[in-house]
Amino acid sequence: MKSVAKKYNMNKVDIIKNFDPSQPGLADATVFGLPFSAEQSEIIVIPVPWEVTVSYGAGASEGPEAVLDASFQIDLLHQEFPELWKLGIYLDEEPKDLSSNSKKFKELAQPIIKALEDGETIAENPSLNSDLEVINYACADMVEAVEQQTLHWLNKGKKVVLLGGDHSTPLGYYKALATKYKEFGILHLDAHMDLRIAYEGFIYSHASIMYNALQIPQISKIVQVGIRDFCEQEVEVVKNQQGRVLVHTDTDIKKQLFEGNTWQHLCDHLIYSLPQKVCVSFDIDGMSRLYAPNTGTPVPGGMSYEQATYLLSRLAESNKEIIGFDLVEVAPGDDDWDGNVGARMLFHMCGVLAKSQKMNVGEKIIFQK
Repeated sequence: MKSVAKKYNMNKVDIIKNFDPSQPGLADATVFGLPFSAEQSEIIVIPVPWEVTVSYGAGASEGPEAVLDASFQIDLLHQEFPELWKLGIYLDEEPKDLSSNSKKFKELAQPIIKALEDGETIAENPSLNSDLEVINYACADMVEAVEQQTLHWLNKGKKVVLLGGDHSTPLGYYKALATKYKEFGILHLDAHMDLRIAYEGFIYSHASIMYNALQIPQISKIVQVGIRDFCEQEVEVVKNQQGRVLVHTDTDIKKQLFEGNTWQHLCDHLIYSLPQKVCVSFDIDGMSRLYAPNTGTPVPGGMSYEQATYLLSRLAESNKEIIGFDLVEVAPGDDDWDGNVGARMLFHMCGVLAKSQKMNVGEKIIFQK
């Protein structure tokens, strides 16, 4: 991907001086139309267009492209982080062969999913059982590729974030963070617990991401927010973790709000329960379907966009340190709405990460009332 920096051989100070953020984003630039190279950018976004094990709605593998396309029409003057754009946000190349492998192994997975829906036992079908093993190896390769790409940029001193793809994609990202931090927690915004054990036989299923995250010893706590759908097995996992997983269902949250509690108070309680270092995992279906109508596994209810951004901003203003985040399950439809919402959430999340990391994001714009 070309950038103004390479085109004119300009340093970052000169680029900022000559770039007009009030004009449309540059078509040949990186995400949000920003003119910086990877080396000049403080935040690197790793796109992971992968959705091999989806069993309901599809399209999450097209999420990174939809977010990129929508990002060019976003105004760079963010009210909370007006100078965020100056830090540089760069969309990296996807891990090698990821898109083609996603399509290939997704096709291989469909007969397995169909057989399970028909009541078959995969272990009794040698052909499907062999395919299942191949898919699990392919998913393990994806996890490894994401881990290595994340480490590449972390070792260069960059702040790294992940853009999925389905929710299986950030496991390698968490593993990379675990090599840098002795302990951290995950603030998990989602409609689902994602604590199923090898769901449908797929070890790296999108429905198993938080169970797999629990196998990383450096992850000391997972705080789940907005949960609206779960199974008996997942409840047992939560109980067996003895406080390592804290669940705040949408029903419980809404009940407290309906009975007079404030969202500020609830957010502060959630944040207080997190460890000092926090990675945010945001499945877009954690919000109401109004904001993500084409996400793969929608559930009624959920947070508003403003509730989600308020919680994240509140976290950035706390004494906790945000060390990274993933944004997943954005799936485009017939229009660009899902990509639009995803791009705006990505920009906001980059802002809260930068603010938490004590980077200069500018002073919040306050209008006289």
